[in-house]
Amino acid sequence: MPPVVQSVRRLPNPRLTGLGGGLFCMLVMFLLGCVDQLLFGSLTVYAVLFLPVCVLTAVWIRRADLLTAPVVVPIGFALGLLPVAGGGDGFSGWLVGLLTALATQAGWLYGGTLVAALIATVRKVRLMNHRPVRDFR
Repeated sequence: MPPVVQSVRRLPNPRLTGLGGGLFCMLVMFLLGCVDQLLFGSLTVYAVLFLPVCVLTAVWIRRADLLTAPVVVPIGFALGLLPVAGGGDGFSGWLVGLLTALATQAGWLYGGTLVAALIATVRKVRLMNHRPVRDFR
């Protein structure tokens, strides 16, 4: 086997429940938001980091919970924006900053959600194709 395939096979292959996948995505995105705020303060860096989290979430969710992957990644994106989205003073300023960040980064949000949905769909189709078909004659 090529060395690349061997190294990929050594990677962890967890199977998260729907809730576990949601918690994973939300926690990682919040931590990435905090790190981004400390190091860069850029919404674009945060949004680009969102894409690998979408891929990992969709790949690591177990087969029975595949439909949750495209649902939890936008929630994780919004939660991770809390430390990154700058706003004015008070609650209304913070809310305006959060909504502005969601509006300006909507393309990345839709792209990441689409990636998670495509991976979940491909996994579901492959799962359905591998099931034995019963003949009820």
